[in-house]
Amino acid sequence: MNSAHKRNPVLLIHGINDTAAVFHKMAPYLAQQGWSVYDLSLTPNNGQMGLDSLAQQVEDYVAKTFAPDQPFDLVGFSMGGIVSRYYVQRLGGIHRVQRFITISAPNHGTWAGYFHAGLGCVQMRPDSAFLQDLNRDVAMLEQLNFTSIWTPFDLIILPPNSSQMPVGQNLQVPILLHPWMITDAKGVKAVEKALLEPLKRDRVTSANENRQSRHTPAPRKLPRHESSI
Repeated sequence: MNSAHKRNPVLLIHGINDTAAVFHKMAPYLAQQGWSVYDLSLTPNNGQMGLDSLAQQVEDYVAKTFAPDQPFDLVGFSMGGIVSRYYVQRLGGIHRVQRFITISAPNHGTWAGYFHAGLGCVQMRPDSAFLQDLNRDVAMLEQLNFTSIWTPFDLIILPPNSSQMPVGQNLQVPILLHPWMITDAKGVKAVEKALLEPLKRDRVTSANENRQSRHTPAPRKLPRHESSI
């Protein structure tokens, strides 16, 4: 369904206290490279609302924006990474999303979640019931192209390696500040690289075709007198 000449549309999901405007560098860059880029501003954006409710906003936006049979790629930054995971793992996004990228997402929680009493922040605390539930069946993300991009210098995702996942690819980039993950050229290039990865099913099909071509014997050449029969 996807090819090098026809790229999936890309949906960008922002983090806490941000709006879609935070992608002011990434969105135009990806558009310039040939992607159709979409984003939405979650409300409220301050961690007060549960991440499952914010994920419902993502589901509603997808239903309103894309045709039912249109696959797309999903990029979630920080809190937006967890909102996106809930959409993928609990709201049927697993059947629509082909490439899923989280950027500095607190996949195993962040101590910064204790700085705010809002439900969304409580859900992002280490070992929260919300994250335990998502991580219990994280293996389902193996069905699609999943990439977690993170930096060891993160002072918002604490500890920084909370962004790492036991599935997919973990891509470490040396960016100094959390907000720079989506504006620094290294972070933007990392997203581009993940979006260019061949789909898993395409890689499997290609590998099977290669194996078949190696093991299928060449057709026997017939003698001249047989070829005229």
